[in-house]
Amino acid sequence: MDAPVKPATQVATVKLLIGGEFVESKTSEWRDVINPATQQVLARVPFATPAEVDAAVASAQQAFKTWKKTSIGARARIFLKLQQLIRENMGELAALLTAEQGKTLPDAEGDVFRGLEVVEHAASIGNLQLGELANNVAGGVDTYTLLQPLGVCAGITPFNFPAMIPLWMFPMAIATGNTFVLKPSEQDPMVTMRLVELAMEAGVPPGVLNVVHGGEQVVNAICDHKDIKAISFVGSTKVGTHVYNRATLAGKRAQCMMGAKNHCIVLPDANKEQTLNALAGASFGAAGQRCMALSVAVLVGEARNWIPDLVAKAKTLKVSGGTEKGTDVGPLVSCAARDRVTSLIERGVADGATLELDGRNPHVPGYEQGNFVGPTVFSGVKPGMSIYDQEIFGPVLCLAEAETLDDAIELINSNPNGNGTAIFTQSGAAARKFQEEIDVGQVGINVPIPVPVPLFSFSGSRASKLGDLGPYGKQVILFYTQTKTITARWFDDSTTSHGVNTTISLK
Repeated sequence: MDAPVKPATQVATVKLLIGGEFVESKTSEWRDVINPATQQVLARVPFATPAEVDAAVASAQQAFKTWKKTSIGARARIFLKLQQLIRENMGELAALLTAEQGKTLPDAEGDVFRGLEVVEHAASIGNLQLGELANNVAGGVDTYTLLQPLGVCAGITPFNFPAMIPLWMFPMAIATGNTFVLKPSEQDPMVTMRLVELAMEAGVPPGVLNVVHGGEQVVNAICDHKDIKAISFVGSTKVGTHVYNRATLAGKRAQCMMGAKNHCIVLPDANKEQTLNALAGASFGAAGQRCMALSVAVLVGEARNWIPDLVAKAKTLKVSGGTEKGTDVGPLVSCAARDRVTSLIERGVADGATLELDGRNPHVPGYEQGNFVGPTVFSGVKPGMSIYDQEIFGPVLCLAEAETLDDAIELINSNPNGNGTAIFTQSGAAARKFQEEIDVGQVGINVPIPVPVPLFSFSGSRASKLGDLGPYGKQVILFYTQTKTITARWFDDSTTSHGVNTTISLK
């Protein structure tokens, strides 16, 4: 993590949101928000003080007393309004996102749109937060359930999707009757804050949504705070494991979506052109900074002959600033991220993989200071190599080989991660075998990035996830609510008494 710096007066400062007010932090620690294509300082973000974190949680705790009693219809109408405001401001949101994160404008719009889908789903809360009823389970006895909010919940979000992932979290938490404290990534918080402003404009009451910024100390404060009941996290495996262990030890619910090493299988009967396009887009899009990126392609049988064609496809992609028309691959988020990726490329060569396409040090006219790495392709990649074992999080595609579909499935199932996987084939039998035998939570069949729409739940698995319930869809309703089961019997004056019953029976 870059060392915090003191703010300069000429650069805007990112605010905290506490009790419905956007306030200037009183901290002495700040971090620059930097355009990764130009190194321009866009703003400075504060590392909130312990007192400011406590104030945000206290505000949420106070607001919960009334928000939990707010009708489902009133809650739903806020998110109907928010989705309208997001649509009206899509261009501004995408431009902000591109400036601070680096991804292309079309990809930035996609980032916002996938979050917008969750906002739309939150507006359906009346149908989602339904309990169950069993009438007359015993003589005159009914049993039913209530899905009641927990209280103050919190979210910790990563740099790679600064619009989508915050929108995974606070709309569903708030729609189910909770209040929320959000900690965005300190690397690119500006688009997140704009979305928060729109949420306030849509009618989120003061204190229901609060925002604090910072690094490890703020994360730990959220994990430890006695008044926070549940934490949602998306980010690296190292930090996610820390958050899960610390939060659950403190008695909180936690869901942590973490690192990945997503594989796909390419069978020789696959549609070649469509498959090559899918591999290039899923591997190099967003400069590879997706937890669902396809970073390993397992070429089966004669598909191993497609390597030159894949390299040729990768060479057609344009590397430039995210605002430039026709750009396919923008910069990595920081200088440190670029240096890490180039270091791993060097290690891949040293480990014996064949560097089919070297994307290091591309010439990008007009953006000579940018954090660019172009599409990079390795072949002959095997377990034990650093580029296979580690999540590179850059535009690097590793090509492995297998003789049969069974061999390819065994390779994938041997990897500890289980975020996403895909198969490219025209064989229904092969696709069915794959979906049944693969031990990965999210499966694509001729779909390279199988992130489900919000009607379903994000279902990463194994080392890619800690916690039983996913961050949106039906599962997240259960995560953000407590199931209360009520068993009731009502008597009237005509009811005949059967005396004292000392058994467990309800008869």
